[in-house]
Parts: sequence; structure tokens; C-alpha cells
Amino acid sequence: MTEATSHLLDPAPFGRIIPAMVTPMKADGAIDYDAAQNLAKQLVKDGADGLLVNGTTGESPCTHMDEKIDLVRAVKEAVDVPVISGAGSNDTAHTVRMVENIQEAGADALLVVAPYYSRPSQRGILEHYKAVDAVAEKPFIVYDVPGRTGVKIATETYDELAKLKHVTAVKDATGNLGNALERHSRTGLTWYSGDDGIFLPFLSVGAVGVISVIAHVASKPMRELADAFDRGDIREAQRIAAQLVPLVHALNGDGFQAVMAKAALKVKGYIPCAAMRLPNVEANAEQYKKVEDGMRAAGLL
Repeated sequence: MTEATSHLLDPAPFGRIIPAMVTPMKADGAIDYDAAQNLAKQLVKDGADGLLVNGTTGESPCTHMDEKIDLVRAVKEAVDVPVISGAGSNDTAHTVRMVENIQEAGADALLVVAPYYSRPSQRGILEHYKAVDAVAEKPFIVYDVPGRTGVKIATETYDELAKLKHVTAVKDATGNLGNALERHSRTGLTWYSGDDGIFLPFLSVGAVGVISVIAHVASKPMRELADAFDRGDIREAQRIAAQLVPLVHALNGDGFQAVMAKAALKVKGYIPCAAMRLPNVEANAEQYKKVEDGMRAAGLL
């Protein structure tokens, strides 16, 4: 390849390897902000070039507004990479308040999930995001995760979302590569994979990076995978992707990503405590073994 064509990936404005960071807690359930700062520094040292806080893996349904704000401030103070914060709810008015407060706390971008549980119409989804756009001062990422929200965002709705001033990117956890290719091409929005197991296929249809669970302990190989793809070494990218499959299964396979991510971090010694807030509970002995086996099989222990 010539110098002008040596990169296959488009720029990643919020980072290419972005762990969906857990929220470290003390045994009593209080947020451990010191541990969060130490974890953020470690993740960046390992190869992450962006961080997401207050996402699903960060137990966002169980943390409160003031805690979310304090977490953004703590992590921003600790690292010099883009810090994205979740700021989504199934209540549009509450979402708007979260966006206003969290962007004021210093988040570089916001992740706004499609309104969940109430299953609004496509018009309702669009109006929800319009309300966010009206108060947004920072760019925001549309989070499309129908397995959790119970709603699917239609391609035609994406066409309208792309017209909003502050919508700049999508975290796509639909698992649908065909839709991702079409929607990215139609809208020009920056695309991020929201599924660890299909990170490499998503790169092939235009994604620039991943918002990831396994990057808590696998930022380095995931960055190497992206770098290999970027320079056109698809065989090496495939090799790394295959190497990470046991870890993907271990941390994501049962659907308890926050639980398993904290277990993996405790095994690595990256956090001192893997306590969770109810209704989640800390991993049991069998789950810890699954995490350790997955990490070992992926060459990370």
C-alpha cells in the first residue's frame, strides 16, 4: 500500500478502544472514587484511548445523579483521554436533566440509550432524542441495544437522527452487520461496535472502534487487533479475534457483564473489591472460575 492508502480505519473521535468502565464500590456499596481513578489510569496504561463511565456495565440503573456527576469529575481528573458518560433514561424529562448535569461536570461526550421498557413508536424515539439535542452542548452517541431496551431504531429514524446537531455517533449493539453497513453509509455517523464478539466484523463495515466489556482486561490485544486491521493485516486481526473468543464467552456469555467484568478486574488486581449494588450480586465461585479460565485461555493470565 502507498502512504496515502495505508490506513483502513477512519479517525475515532472518542477513542478506538473504549472500556465501558465498571463503577468500583466498597463492601458497603458506596462508590470508591479513588479506586475508579486508579482503574481509569490502569485501563489507559493498558491501551484504552477513551473511557465510558455511567454505562450499563457501570451499574448506571443503580447509581444516582450526584454519584454520576462525581464519577465523571473523578475520572476526568485522573486521565487525559476522552471520557464519555451515560446519560440515558426511559423518561425523557429525566434524560434531559441528566444530560444538562453530566455535560456540566465535564464529560467530553454523552451516551444516550434509546428509551427502554415503554417501547415508544419511532416518532416517540425521535422526539426523545430531539429533546436531548435541544439541551446538549456536547456531542452525543445514540446507544441502540434492543436486547435491553425492547425497541428497535428504524433505518429511517436514523436518517432523521443524523440531522440533529449534536448526534455524532452510534454505539451499535444490535448484532446486525447489514443494518450497520447501510445506516453508516446513509447517515455518515461515526459507528462503534457495542458487541465484543463481532468487533472485527464491525470494523469491516465501517466501525471505527468498540465500546467494550472485555477491554477491562484486554485493551492491549484489542488495540493490536484494530491496528492490524488498520494496516491491512487481516490475518493477524483474525488471529487476535480468535484468541479473545474464550474471554468474550466468559465475560459476556451469561449476560452478567458488570458482574463478570468486576470479577475479572479483581482477579487482575485492578480493583480491591468486586461488590455490586442489588439487584446484581458479586460473582460466585463458579463465575470466578469461568472468568479465570477465559482469561487464561485468551493468554491474559
